[in-house]
Amino acid sequence: MDMQNYSVVSEFVLLGLCSSRYLQNFFFVFFSGMYVAIILGNLLIVVTVISAPNLQSSPMYFLLGNLSFVDMWLASFATPKMIRDFLSDRKIISFGGCMFQIFLFHFAGGAEMVLLVSMAYDRYVAICKPLHYMTMMSRQTCIKLVFISWVIGFLHSISQIAFTVNLPFCGPNEVDSFHCDLPQVIKLACMDTYVLGILMISDSGLISVSCFLLVMISYTAILLSVRQRAAGGVTKALSTCSAHIMVVTLFFGPCIFIYLWPFSEFAVDKFLSVFYTVFTPLLNPFIYTLRNEEMKTAMKKLWNQQADKLELNNECPVNLSLDF
Repeated sequence: MDMQNYSVVSEFVLLGLCSSRYLQNFFFVFFSGMYVAIILGNLLIVVTVISAPNLQSSPMYFLLGNLSFVDMWLASFATPKMIRDFLSDRKIISFGGCMFQIFLFHFAGGAEMVLLVSMAYDRYVAICKPLHYMTMMSRQTCIKLVFISWVIGFLHSISQIAFTVNLPFCGPNEVDSFHCDLPQVIKLACMDTYVLGILMISDSGLISVSCFLLVMISYTAILLSVRQRAAGGVTKALSTCSAHIMVVTLFFGPCIFIYLWPFSEFAVDKFLSVFYTVFTPLLNPFIYTLRNEEMKTAMKKLWNQQADKLELNNECPVNLSLDF
């Protein structure tokens, strides 16, 4: 069919999570509170790691601070617009805005996957090779791991957006989700997207599965190593690793499910997207850091320092009176 008979799509309509006005009002309040908690929780972790010298010099907390920074990006690429759209009858996003959402999502998502692998490797070295920990996880090594995570995230995102931005969009423009993502967007193109689907599986699916397997291999090696050292060590290791594994599963599980079957119609896809865009950035501060006594101690110390400064300023007001 002649492509000139179509009109070029300049915007997309997001169908959102639901059509019920009552539920949309509820979701507006619910997700607004969650987004504020995500930003404040992760920002508190970043500030604490930067302010506490003992945490800043620790490889584990250095990686955790970077994870919190990425989580703020991951939660912000679509959540603010989703919250605003709950109050709108017509949820519109421009073509450029849609492509930018895809870029930011895969950039932050790819970087977080590699960071989670780096953190699992850090725990493996700390537990299985404690005598070589500071050598293997030096400051230069940590910086390289973070840099590699950003590079891989950028390359992954560019590879996704490069073959999407030039697709001919000339027909339906309704995206059945609360944000733009490849599985929903490319099926709106006015061409056969089978080859594109294969490329997407080999890219997004491969990075999700490979990073998940590397994380699970690291934690399995940790459990096996602890079991060989002392009786009852497995229980202690499980209590430490189980929460981490839960967050990793909640993040990677929906990604793997969605991107290994990109063109299948599943009603739960949009709700699975909520897990890795909202719930995972919210859980990470609690699982990885707020449950950690050293982090909580550093936060209390930072709070007391700021409270002391505020009290000192209140006790020493500036005297602007003039004595004659």
